[in-house]
Amino acid sequence: MSTGGSRQVVITGIGVSAPGGPGTKGFWQLLTDGRTATRRISLFDASSFRSQVAAEVDFDAEASGLTPQEIRRMDRAAQLAVVTAREAAADSGLAFHGLDPWRMGVTIGSAVGATMSLDQEYRTVSDGGQLELVDHRYAASHLYHHMVPSSFAAEVASAVGAEGPATVVSTGCTSGLDALGYATDLIREGSADVMIAGATDAPISPITVACFDAIKATTPRNDDPEHASRPFDASRNGFVLGEGSAVFVLEDADSARKRGAHIYAEIAGYATRSNAFHMTGLRPDGKEMAEAIRVAMAEARADAEDIDYINAHGSGTKQNDRHETAAFKRSLGEQAYRIPISSIKSMVGHSLGAVGSIELAASALAMEHHVIPPTANLHNPDPECDLDYTPLVAREQRTDTVLSVGSGFGGFQSAVVLARPDRRER
Repeated sequence: MSTGGSRQVVITGIGVSAPGGPGTKGFWQLLTDGRTATRRISLFDASSFRSQVAAEVDFDAEASGLTPQEIRRMDRAAQLAVVTAREAAADSGLAFHGLDPWRMGVTIGSAVGATMSLDQEYRTVSDGGQLELVDHRYAASHLYHHMVPSSFAAEVASAVGAEGPATVVSTGCTSGLDALGYATDLIREGSADVMIAGATDAPISPITVACFDAIKATTPRNDDPEHASRPFDASRNGFVLGEGSAVFVLEDADSARKRGAHIYAEIAGYATRSNAFHMTGLRPDGKEMAEAIRVAMAEARADAEDIDYINAHGSGTKQNDRHETAAFKRSLGEQAYRIPISSIKSMVGHSLGAVGSIELAASALAMEHHVIPPTANLHNPDPECDLDYTPLVAREQRTDTVLSVGSGFGGFQSAVVLARPDRRER
């Protein structure tokens, strides 16, 4: 997928629910401080699992403004999405009640849907796994909403009054990037004027932890949770599971300027590719990610010298970190050694489908504040990851163009270029 059309699409509102701090402000403070939000799992008893650490959101649904009925109806991931959508809507300053609802759409990314509710419901109807034939009489009345991830888009659309295109994008760990790419397409082609777009996942449940335990993708560093996520470090041994949501208000740049909106960034380029190789494996040469980067930069009319910062996928697995490093070198040449890069997963963990949108929020805020967030816990860089991965401490630097990339199971590789709308004139 690659965006087309002539309309310039910009971000005018941001909402974030992430580990370590409430709202967008708390999220950005955590990143610039270089603090980690990884800890022992508290959402359930994880003592029997290989990996017992995660990055949890300190989330109080009622305090966040959700009604008892909304809380009963929605999975935790849907709750996070609605709360962040409302924050993004307020941040944008748009008078939603005055807009044509048919010209407003919603695109939400999610890798694993309503995992927490489905896990809980199965335990209930199977009497803790004792019944081979489950008893449907004990199922929650809203089980259907948990079975179909499309309910996420429906809940967000209802929250903002959007009656245009409503879609869920589920492409694994690139869902958060791909959702914004698709939403940008809809505005550029004229199918919508405003899109509420982002991603959400709340996967910290026994079934998800067990699945990643089985393939040894997550870290077993349970004795030191705060330093368990170590992207690009020689001592890394797997990623830390996370949760969260980030949602954006996207609109046509001309309309945003006319109403005097604050513009965070233009979504200048987007591309996605698949390696058609292996469900979980990556080729070491990074060819597919490099191609996604090349196409996204071409669409943005950006050269390697224009990229001021790269927000890396940086999961903290040896396979991914080396693959990604190779992709940067392949697509950016010698300039790859001069561009600061960082992985915020070192601080907020890997929230699967949500993390691409959370990383785009960090990218837009890096442009807003001219501060590059660090890679925490990077004390001993892997010699094969020999680029500038911004270890430990945030860095002040003018940032006008940012590249954010994602890599997902199934071979998905996506890239987004954010830029200041006036960068070419300046």
